[in-house]
Amino acid sequence: MSEFAFFRFLSLEFLTEEEKVNKTEIISVTEEVLDAEGIECDSKVAKLPEETIRKIIAEVRKRRRRKAQSETAKEEGKEEKEQEAPVHVK
Repeated sequence: MSEFAFFRFLSLEFLTEEEKVNKTEIISVTEEVLDAEGIECDSKVAKLPEETIRKIIAEVRKRRRRKAQSETAKEEGKEEKEQEAPVHVK
């Protein structure tokens, strides 16, 4: 379903080059946003006004940013634990 939304974003030239390359991730996050908005089928996506499509892509970007920041924080936490762990040499 959200593949159709992806192509709406594409046809309206709302996507960056990086977003075009990461199509699968964009589609996945778009599904989350559409579900949260209660939009369940392509026919509804097709009828959405451009302003609503802009709001959806803005929310997709916000969620992707949050996920990226969360993953970065986890990686940094993991690196800190590895550095703190004592090394036992026999």
